[in-house]
Amino acid sequence: MKPKRSYLLKAAYEWVVDNDLTPYLLVDANNESAVVPVEFVQDGQIVLNISMGAVRNLLMDQHGVSFEARFSGKSMNVYVPIAAAQAVYAKENGDGLFFPEEEFPNDSDPTPPTEPKREKGFKLQVVK
Repeated sequence: MKPKRSYLLKAAYEWVVDNDLTPYLLVDANNESAVVPVEFVQDGQIVLNISMGAVRNLLMDQHGVSFEARFSGKSMNVYVPIAAAQAVYAKENGDGLFFPEEEFPNDSDPTPPTEPKREKGFKLQVVK
């Protein structure tokens, strides 16, 4: 069976956002596949603001959560494998879902997605 955490994570995120609250993601930063800003990790965990105003290109799927964000003025691509996601809750009142321990197949923690290649600038062409 597929782990249910990815489905619950998306539902909890939508519920928090629909209530005009700020969604926070609690992450197990000790997970080998997690790509998070290590300078903000405390006691092996990090809390990330995943509101649309704080991140860009947010993607939640069965494998994990990925997005771009700025930390201390530096842009970073963040990747949280689904096994490392421990909770989604509202900043304002702490209400949300804390996930129970769950078994994950070995293939549920793939390597983080690579950054897409970006073209340098635009190429304009005159069309007659």
